[in-house]
Amino acid sequence: MATPHIAAENGDFAPDVLMPGDPRRAKRIAETVLEDARLVTEVRGMLGYTGTYQGRPVSVMGSGMGIPSISIYATELFRFFGVERIIRIGTVGGMATHLNIGDVVIGTAAHTDSDVLRRLVPGANYSATPDFGLAMAAYTAAQQVDGATVHAGALFSSDSFYNDEPEMRAGLVAHGTLAVEMEAAGLYGVANREHKKALAICSVSDLLFRSEELSAQEREHLFDRAVQLGLAAFANA
Repeated sequence: MATPHIAAENGDFAPDVLMPGDPRRAKRIAETVLEDARLVTEVRGMLGYTGTYQGRPVSVMGSGMGIPSISIYATELFRFFGVERIIRIGTVGGMATHLNIGDVVIGTAAHTDSDVLRRLVPGANYSATPDFGLAMAAYTAAQQVDGATVHAGALFSSDSFYNDEPEMRAGLVAHGTLAVEMEAAGLYGVANREHKKALAICSVSDLLFRSEELSAQEREHLFDRAVQLGLAAFANA
């Protein structure tokens, strides 16, 4: 049954979904990683595919940018299409000074300056969390990758890309936050509400405390590694 944002039928999506932000990256995963992948939705250019990986059904779909966008797609996938687990594959800006470009961050919590979590449980400072089994499986898989440095800890899901607030950033880092991105808190909140499972596996693409850049080729290598960690988490959780 189609929804306002996903034009698919029952059974079109696998129970496990990888979710990059960019729909073109979803297309790339479908074409280069999955077997027998087929397009199952393309409403508003947000591409979704289903295929198999090592004999297991897996889907991949873009989320767009920000908490509102990923919350819409995650809700519809969980509620209407039989999806049980979503892993966000993305990049983060490193905030904690012990992080380096190319490190992997497994998001074991997600703080946010958005109202999205406060709306889930009025009157409570609700803490949205990922699935422990997925997080543990991804962390274990990352430790076995040559050259990968993996961290498990809190992310900060910001509603603003350009609004730099150094006092907030310093406070978050002082309380153990590792990196900043824009989606994990929304995904975790939806998964908690729908009684489903979610995780964010992110690669550090830039640092907020030091100027350092990756080449386009290096970014794609990090993305490919995160995809493999997500697939390993699905297989082993």
